[in-house]
Amino acid sequence: HINANFAAGQIHGIVGRNGSGKTVLMKCILGFLQPTQGSVSVFGKIIGRETAFAPDTGMIIETPGFIPTESGYNNLKWLMGLRAKTCRKRIEQVMLKVGLDPYSKKVVGKYSVGMRQRLGIAQAIMENPKLLVLDEPLNGLDNRGVEDIRNLFLDLHHKGVTILLASHNPL
Repeated sequence: HINANFAAGQIHGIVGRNGSGKTVLMKCILGFLQPTQGSVSVFGKIIGRETAFAPDTGMIIETPGFIPTESGYNNLKWLMGLRAKTCRKRIEQVMLKVGLDPYSKKVVGKYSVGMRQRLGIAQAIMENPKLLVLDEPLNGLDNRGVEDIRNLFLDLHHKGVTILLASHNPL
């Protein structure tokens, strides 16, 4: 029983205890789950009818999954290649924005939880989406990482990106 409108270009937060349905709501918005009643519309397109998935959207839902035997750079290159795009400069740029070294040969399997979270955020923003849907984006980050990512979100907000964040803690 949710009825919500999220204004474009704003940062919106969904706060609730574990198990309260935040992730389910986000999966419905993205098109991974269909609501049992009503509909979900993103940028004027009804999800599941007019489009299968939320258009022009970057996301982190639950734990980001990467190839553990590859570097962060190679993981992003592979993901970008799924859309027949590869841009070395853009991958380097987003990795630096989230505080990761794009030239590091360290494989993702050796990354800390916070480093994997940063890589997930880099993946979510690398194609310049209009909408970011981020489930617990600050998980695993130390105080400096939280500050860095908050500043990144503010920068994206100032560029007109709509951001929907879910957390069990007030951000």
